[in-house]
Amino acid sequence: MANYIAVVHKELKSDFGVSFPDFPGCITAGSSIDEAKDMAYDALYLHIKGMLEDGETIPTPSKLEDIMADPDYSEAAAILVVTVSGTKPRSIRVNITVPEDMLHKIDAVAKQRGMSRSSFLVHAAQNAITSRQKSQSM
Repeated sequence: MANYIAVVHKELKSDFGVSFPDFPGCITAGSSIDEAKDMAYDALYLHIKGMLEDGETIPTPSKLEDIMADPDYSEAAAILVVTVSGTKPRSIRVNITVPEDMLHKIDAVAKQRGMSRSSFLVHAAQNAITSRQKSQSM
C-alpha cells in the first residue's frame, strides 16, 4: 500500500481539479472537494493499473515537503493523500430495481460527471456511508 500526494486546484467558476505530481498526466476533477477526492482515487488506481499492464515502473511517493517547495504547486487549494493498494476489491454484478424516472436522473447526473451508472451509484453509496459514520462518531 502506498500513499501519494494529490494536489487540488480551484479557479473561479471551475471544478476542483486534481493532479498527481508523481504521475504526470494523471488528472481528474469533481464539482465538490468530496467528489474530487473520490475521483482522485479512481483516477490514480486506473493510472497505476495501466502502467503495470504496460510494464512501467511505479514511482516511489514524493514527500509532501518536496511537492510544496515546487512552484508549480504553490497555489494549491488543497492537498490530499490518496492511498492505493496492490489490489482492488472484486466487483460483483448485481440486479436492482429502480423507478424509471429515478434511473433517468441517475444516468443524467452520472453522464454530467463523466461517470458510468455503476460508478456513480457506488460513489453515492460511499458518500452516504462515510457521512453516516462521521455523524455516529460525533
